[in-house]
Amino acid sequence: MSEPLPPIASLRAGATAAIAASDLRLKTGLAQETARRWHQRRLSLRSPLDPALPERPGRPEKPELVRPGHTEKRSLHTVPGRIAMLHALAHIELNAVDLALDIVARFASEPVPHSFFDGWMQVAFEEAKHFNLVCDRLRALGADYGDLPAHDGLWQAAHSTRNDLTARLAVVPLILEARGLDVTPSLQDKMRETGDLDSAEVLRIIYEDEKGHVAIGAKWFRFLCARERKDPAKTFQALVRANFRGALKAPFNDIARAEAGLTPSFYRALASISHA
Repeated sequence: MSEPLPPIASLRAGATAAIAASDLRLKTGLAQETARRWHQRRLSLRSPLDPALPERPGRPEKPELVRPGHTEKRSLHTVPGRIAMLHALAHIELNAVDLALDIVARFASEPVPHSFFDGWMQVAFEEAKHFNLVCDRLRALGADYGDLPAHDGLWQAAHSTRNDLTARLAVVPLILEARGLDVTPSLQDKMRETGDLDSAEVLRIIYEDEKGHVAIGAKWFRFLCARERKDPAKTFQALVRANFRGALKAPFNDIARAEAGLTPSFYRALASISHA
């Protein structure tokens, strides 16, 4: 960071300021510094002067946001194709930063242990790292985040689950992040095939971290279900049907999902469902 970060009064205030920031270096810097201070126990969870959460996260003027399905698909065997894939990945990681921060700021008054916030600030820190890694690769290929259109469907997950922590955990880590476990290994292989080993390494780092993110989501989803004496798999299916617009598409990385605590009993029954 070239400029000093603004003061951070509490965990919720730091997370909210990062969500609101439209300067993406400031956003990722605030996310990571708030995480550091929280993990060092230098911040309170919340304070009376915390700012209100914005309706939408701060964004720069570019990229142009378009409807899902309106972004161009290109072969990874060309540099423009690899740039397009990395650009789409940068956009996903940027939204993941805001989603992790939002679960902390929005649900800071929930009756959950402080270790809940430890986990999600670790996720926010790592998602910021991922965004910066992908942007570095884009620049190495002669491009930058904002050069191509990006789809605007990801924040819908936050909006539709803004009043229900259990629903948020079902949709964001256990649907959206788990999808990364399914598709990232084959993308790594394709990058290696093209000889782009640097991009393949970035994908490897993201994949290894995302396993932990899904595990954090599954841990706290099961915690909330146990506290309410609900069956986690059935609760997951009901919440997904109510809150997720889209389809769960095979193939699934069953091994990585199960290692993270997301067993097939959760998602197999939903695999052919679409509310699009």
